[in-house]
Amino acid sequence: MKKTIAIDMDGVMADTEPHFFTYYEQETGIRLTRQDIAGMSEHDAFNGIGHKMVNKPGFFRTLPLMEGAVDAVKSLMEDFEVYIVSAAMEFPLSLPEKYEWLAEHFPFIDWRHIVFCGDKSIIKTDFLIDDHCKNLDYCHGKAVMFDAFHNVNLHHHQRVNNWAEVLELMEGERESGNEIESRIKIGKKN
Repeated sequence: MKKTIAIDMDGVMADTEPHFFTYYEQETGIRLTRQDIAGMSEHDAFNGIGHKMVNKPGFFRTLPLMEGAVDAVKSLMEDFEVYIVSAAMEFPLSLPEKYEWLAEHFPFIDWRHIVFCGDKSIIKTDFLIDDHCKNLDYCHGKAVMFDAFHNVNLHHHQRVNNWAEVLELMEGERESGNEIESRIKIGKKN
């Protein structure tokens, strides 16, 4: 009876920020930094060009890995039932690209643990790791907010800045889960 974790892709497993910055500079000639857009929505930060960016073929397929994501997800899978959940329906071109990206970088994740949806409020897991409050606010379990430029001024969810902090946070959950499992096993023996 492992606890369940839903993990977002973009901005959590895949580092979208470098792509946004590069594409925006190519389109406008303006080089932005994370500090320039801190606290702004993607739409406002990139003057509406962001929608054009994410609909460009190859955008999702070529996203760089978030540092530490692969090893952290492997580690979490030892004690948790891990699901990858992406609101991919908003960007139909992203569906095959996201699936191919996962197959390349996370081939150890079973296809039955990949959920492409439109509204993450349907996901009922013990934890949701995401960078958007629009998803975290409706989380059925514990919401864990992965740091991003657009959420730096929001503080109503547990924040993690990187994958090392995710593992640190979940270590406490592992211990409490193992303790419960031990009690269940002892109870069955009696």
